[in-house]
Amino acid sequence: MNHNGKDLTQGSIYKNLLYFATPFLLANFVQALYGTVDMAVVGWFTDASGITAVSIGSQIMTIVNSLVTGVTMGGTILIAQFLGAQQQGHVKDTIGTMLTMFLIIGTVLSIVMFLLCPWLLILLQTPEKAFVQALHYTQIAACGILFTLLYNGISAVLRGMGDSVRPLIFITVACITNILLDLILVGALKQGAAGAALATILSQGISMILAILYLKRKDFVFDFKLRSFRIHKRKALQIIRLGLPISLQETMVNVSFLIIAATVNTLGISAAAAVGIAGKFDGFAMLPASALSGAIASMVGQNIGSKRPDRAIKTLKIGIAFSFVCALFFFFWVQLAPASILQLFKAEDDVMIAGAEYMRAFGFDFLMVSFVFCMNGFFNGCGSTMFSMINGLLSTFLVRIPLVFLLGNLLTSSLFGIGLAAPLASLLSIIVGLCYLKSARWKHANARLITEAYTS
Repeated sequence: MNHNGKDLTQGSIYKNLLYFATPFLLANFVQALYGTVDMAVVGWFTDASGITAVSIGSQIMTIVNSLVTGVTMGGTILIAQFLGAQQQGHVKDTIGTMLTMFLIIGTVLSIVMFLLCPWLLILLQTPEKAFVQALHYTQIAACGILFTLLYNGISAVLRGMGDSVRPLIFITVACITNILLDLILVGALKQGAAGAALATILSQGISMILAILYLKRKDFVFDFKLRSFRIHKRKALQIIRLGLPISLQETMVNVSFLIIAATVNTLGISAAAAVGIAGKFDGFAMLPASALSGAIASMVGQNIGSKRPDRAIKTLKIGIAFSFVCALFFFFWVQLAPASILQLFKAEDDVMIAGAEYMRAFGFDFLMVSFVFCMNGFFNGCGSTMFSMINGLLSTFLVRIPLVFLLGNLLTSSLFGIGLAAPLASLLSIIVGLCYLKSARWKHANARLITEAYTS
């Protein structure tokens, strides 16, 4: 392992996972602050319409990011497995291919999303009072897609190499910048949701530039010179093969939440604002599981690459234990004091009533995802991304979406029923995942992947 990476195939699994996941968790926490700070500041200086605009705009941009999440994770997995197999040359080629793909994808997505924003907001049945602000937020955010993708690409490369500290540093700088710009643009200059979006893309651009400059000075394995930005066909195919299932899964899961949002939007602006606020907290509550999922994917990737499946399965078990303990804290919080969460956003009385109802039901998903996310990280690290996709889509379209309509409209006509759909869907994912884990097919998922990549 060279000086740019960390060997996760040796030493204590407990310590490696904890040390690697902690900066990962903090980075995810800081990144989640982007949307939350936007919504909180808009809530302080505007009204429910501004909150709804940021909520809907953020959901649309989450869909965009999920389209390329697979490319990011595919690169992380491939880099981790090459490092585990001590193949440094393939690591550099994979990085160059991955970042070049992001340059192309980011440019195209920015143009397409800018043009499609009005149509998407109409499709989501955006409340009339929030439509203009939501349009401004989404179109401005679309202009910054390239910054977001390149930053996430660099972070994914570092994590695949066992480095979760530097991504934390880069995103912390971006978050501090974002908060300051939010206070200036939204608070002082009264730019509303548009100011929040502008603050976000400027801060992400700064983070991306600083990350590149820092790595160039530290003699990173990839030199960021123009000649190094090229697509190696075989590496690109392997990244897509690994990443496409993840992208499809993430995209369709997020689409399902947009469908839920469209359903909620028909219930009025109070319900829409309540679910928007709850969604921000849900994101924070799931951060430990998400961080451990990413850490598990990198650790499992290196250990599978070095032919250590025993350490891979132990990593999964330890990760689930860590994740579940964290989930208990958030679960009891939403059950005992949901109002304390909604008050952070200065929610109005009717918004607080609806939000508490939704959060108490959705809170059960905090416990479920501690298993689901960790198992997905494990299977992805092994190269079984197709299974993760199928499992995720089954739970989404067989359980989550049907139950939203059934429990939310036909049975209870309340946000409690809508919130309960998510944990029930996650339960199905757990059952299917355990069956696949027992089959042991995951042990052989990476064999053809690495063999083919070596021949490029």
